[in-house]
Amino acid sequence: MSEIRDRKKDHIKFTVDQQAQYDQSTGFERYQFIHNALPEVNLDDISTEAVLLGRTFSFPLFISSMTGGYSEAGQVNAIIAEFCNEKNLPFGVGSQRAMLEDDSLTETFSIVRKKAPNTFICSNIGGVQLIGGLQKDSLRSMIDSIEADAVIVHLNPLQELMQPEGDRNFKGVLDGIEHLVTKTSIPVLVKETGAGISQSVARKLINVGVSVIDVAGAGGTSWAKVENLRDSNLDPNFDFDEWGISTTDCLIDINKLKKDHKFELISSGGIRSAFDIAKSLCLGADFTASAQPFIKAISVNGLEGAEELFLKWEKDLKTILTLLGCKSLEDLNHSHLKLKS
Repeated sequence: MSEIRDRKKDHIKFTVDQQAQYDQSTGFERYQFIHNALPEVNLDDISTEAVLLGRTFSFPLFISSMTGGYSEAGQVNAIIAEFCNEKNLPFGVGSQRAMLEDDSLTETFSIVRKKAPNTFICSNIGGVQLIGGLQKDSLRSMIDSIEADAVIVHLNPLQELMQPEGDRNFKGVLDGIEHLVTKTSIPVLVKETGAGISQSVARKLINVGVSVIDVAGAGGTSWAKVENLRDSNLDPNFDFDEWGISTTDCLIDINKLKKDHKFELISSGGIRSAFDIAKSLCLGADFTASAQPFIKAISVNGLEGAEELFLKWEKDLKTILTLLGCKSLEDLNHSHLKLKS
């Protein structure tokens, strides 16, 4: 159990100091907005509200899963929860695997509901933990501990293979996800952890009843790098540090499935500004998600740091919408972008 706690601490350390960022890009830099010199909108009338799973939020940003599973994570989770409750943003806790193996860690997760009574909060479990079907008691414990509104399943084969102590068997994950969908009454979201989800994988997930696909593409934090940088990894394999599908490629390919399938699409993996958010929505995303910038802001300046970053993104997104002549996020589409020459 101490290995899991140490690993979680390392994860936060290497993501906050940005040692583990991809060298390859998200792909957002390939696009530029088409300026509208006659926007015919009033900045004061611009709305940044967005809908996910039938619930309206103030901004199209999901504070993505990262923390949990060690004692200090409770404080970080508490700040994130308070921030999301104040701003009406959804968020997900980090993997609850450690909590299921050591119930003394439950408080590092349950604190979020105490701090955020009105917030949309997601549970989180790894796909590998679903092989053979998640035990009913474990599922109930995960959901009840935070009164979860949805369950996130994270897929991370690349990260696991870079961990000396990581999982090696991924056979049965899809069946496990299907079993979870049938056994819970709340929506199931599936996300990668930074290496991206292809169109073919997304189709399989949608076909077993997954409600939301979070692409978590390459270009942000490289979890292969994170694992290879850990001191406890005595045999790192740096050849895989840049493995993954870029965020924009994931978005473009998976968005094509909307013609024949009903699901919602989240853009994540290197979301570092309002420009990335707006481009994501233009490329077909319904929502976006980010973790690293907010974890970093909180680690430096607590709740005030998160609020300062959010206000910057909110102001910038409203400015972008105005310069595109859009009154709301629903007006964004591919026609507002062009590939740079």
